[in-house]
Amino acid sequence: MTVTQNVGVQAAEESTTMKQPVYRQELTPVAFLERSGYVHADRIAVVDGETSYSYKEWLSRARRLASALRNSGLQKDDRVAFLALNSEPLLLGHFGVPMAGGVITAINTHLSSAEISYILSHSGATTVIYSPELAELLNDAPAGIKRIACGQEFEDFLAGGTDQPLESWLEDEYDTIAIDYTSGTTGKPKGVMYHHRGAYLNALAVAMDMRLGPGSRYLWTLPMFHCNGWCFPWGIVAVGATSVCLPKVDPEKVWALLKSGEATCFCAAPTVLAMLVNDPHASRLDTPVHFFTAGAPPSPTIIAQMAELNFELEHVYGLTETYGPFTINVPSPDFTSRDPAEQAKLRARQGVPNLVAGDVRVVDEQMQDVPRDGQTMGEVLMRGNVVMKGYFNDAQATANAFAGGWFHSGDVGVMHPDGHIELRDRKKDVIISGGENISTIEVEQAVVSHPAVMECAVIAIPDDHWGEVPKAFVTLKPGATATEDEIIEHCRSRIAHFKCPKAVEFGPLPKTSTGKIQKYVLREKEWAGREKRIN
Repeated sequence: MTVTQNVGVQAAEESTTMKQPVYRQELTPVAFLERSGYVHADRIAVVDGETSYSYKEWLSRARRLASALRNSGLQKDDRVAFLALNSEPLLLGHFGVPMAGGVITAINTHLSSAEISYILSHSGATTVIYSPELAELLNDAPAGIKRIACGQEFEDFLAGGTDQPLESWLEDEYDTIAIDYTSGTTGKPKGVMYHHRGAYLNALAVAMDMRLGPGSRYLWTLPMFHCNGWCFPWGIVAVGATSVCLPKVDPEKVWALLKSGEATCFCAAPTVLAMLVNDPHASRLDTPVHFFTAGAPPSPTIIAQMAELNFELEHVYGLTETYGPFTINVPSPDFTSRDPAEQAKLRARQGVPNLVAGDVRVVDEQMQDVPRDGQTMGEVLMRGNVVMKGYFNDAQATANAFAGGWFHSGDVGVMHPDGHIELRDRKKDVIISGGENISTIEVEQAVVSHPAVMECAVIAIPDDHWGEVPKAFVTLKPGATATEDEIIEHCRSRIAHFKCPKAVEFGPLPKTSTGKIQKYVLREKEWAGREKRIN
């Protein structure tokens, strides 16, 4: 054996006695801030109203939060909850909590006091950090939970920490970094567990797909509590970009920030896009603005409208159980040669797995892949790096979701010949009328193509002859008018007659805090008094 070989063997043997081999570092998004704290030390990390912090300052604050949490008694894997509007403290929690060895649980701020109490109890949170204006939502919070109000109380808490580096308690990159609770529309909310590795990987994927760089200024129109802001809190920091906090969506303010260049990119559900394109301040931007949309399938109409205003779309798709974005629409080489209407139609597809996500399939009831014909519908399944660890303290729900070794999304879609998936419905939303399957998404896209329509939702309503038929709930654009007959006739010129809505109701639509239309609320009204939700 040569001297070089001998040294190599000795080094390898010595490395096995160490806690971590020299060729491995556990993946955690906490590392992004440790790096950006010196690489991008003087760049602005966060803007929150009149307050801003450089990366050097923000790393110091994250360390202070982490050490203060440990000083207050935090143990490894303790849950620290946030009930906060989009703000610097909530962003900071995405680093300070896991840096301390805890698990961040960001709670939907639009839930009821009882729902929030349930989440705090189920997660076993030891601490809750909250926006003062949301204090009443904690009236039913479990006794004994430590409460810290954002503002001076939060600053005083940080003052009890140190900005010196902390010894990491991370034992494995599959340790839990966050627990995100589902909406609970069909039962109690379930706690979705994210691990450090998945958060790290998907943060890099969204940063790359959004084309973030040190000069990017990301506007927080998306709630940070929603899938941990689709992993953008970590992805923004990875590249040294700037977060611009926005407590709630205000179209006028959003337009002002975009036009001034104070914001250069954002994420939003299609309902928020509808608010923007129909706002009086809407006008074509001088400089293109990049954005992600997801949360519900965007119609070709809204996609085309955004393009006319000089927005550059990235259409992504995922669920709480997949860290937010799992797939992304990747245009074909000949995309730009197609006419705008065809481009918008292609952009409406949900696409292919992002670079780190894993695999996606569309399968029938026997979990066999459906033909790649863009027509045959089946359930969308995922597997890979950015699928949840499981549901917190719910082994049965986890087993059901992972049946057959894949995550079952509950979404119905088709697989196109080019490998792109396209959603057609949620399983529970498919309308079966006279034995024919009707995609509510297809009907909705036909309705919103009417020039007077701002947004709509389509559900099944009972029908004595056909069993069930489509009904459209429509919100018109400000100042616009349309009748029920006009909407129906418009749809008949675009889709098969049996798919067209048999009734149209006008008015505002019920929505979640993330902009998703609550179809179950509409169904409750239409099916009230009936024993079954199918005819």
